[in-house]
This record gives sequence, structure tokens and C-alpha cells, in this order.
Amino acid sequence: MKNIFHKGDTKTFIHKVTPADTATFESGTVHELYSTFALGRDAEWCTRLFVLEMKDDDEEGIGTFVNIQHIAPAFIGNDITFIGTYEELSGNHLICSFKAKNGDRIIAKGSTGQKILKKEKLRSLFNSLQ
Repeated sequence: MKNIFHKGDTKTFIHKVTPADTATFESGTVHELYSTFALGRDAEWCTRLFVLEMKDDDEEGIGTFVNIQHIAPAFIGNDITFIGTYEELSGNHLICSFKAKNGDRIIAKGSTGQKILKKEKLRSLFNSLQ
């Protein structure tokens, strides 16, 4: 693993909200707005951009948590800018914060955690749980 980032470094990702991002469950669509669970997926992707540059070829990142404060709605067709911020690396555990914005309006903020582990260790762990 390469420790190439510093506290405050950022990564940006833009996601256009689609119908697949809405709050739809087995019981049907709740509303045609950007869902909290889709926000979580995209926040984790934004902060994973750090992991992609940090991990070695024999390593992989695995999520440990996603914390989201969903503040305001976003609509189908909106471009949401995610700004992930490197907060700290403790051993192999990366902690990032993020903000999701529609223009100047913050629609969500929160944090994510990801561990960087050897692929073989992950395979062994997963196999032991099956």
C-alpha cells in the first residue's frame, strides 16, 4: 500500500441522477428523488478513488462503514458533485469525509471507511465464512 495522500486532499466525482437511483423498494417507488442508498453507493465510490491509487496490485479495498446525512432532495437529471476528502490513515484503515452538492446546494454529507487488505487475505476470510 502506498501512503501518497495527506489530510485535506480531495477527489471529485460527478453523478447524473437517473431513474435507477430513486427510492424504489419491493413495495414500489416511494418517490422519484435521489435515494439515500444510491447516495451511499456514490459517496463510497468517490472516496474509493483514493484507494485505487493507494493499493498495490495484490491488494483490494473493502468498505467498513458509510455514514450519510441526507439533507436535501435531488431530482432525476441533476448532476451531483461528490467531493471526497482524505481525513486519516490508521494502519490500513482509510477514513474520508464527503459532501454531495447540486450546484451550490449541499444535499448530503458524511464519512466512509475502507480497509486495504491483501487479496489473498480477503479470499481466505470470505472462504472461511461460507
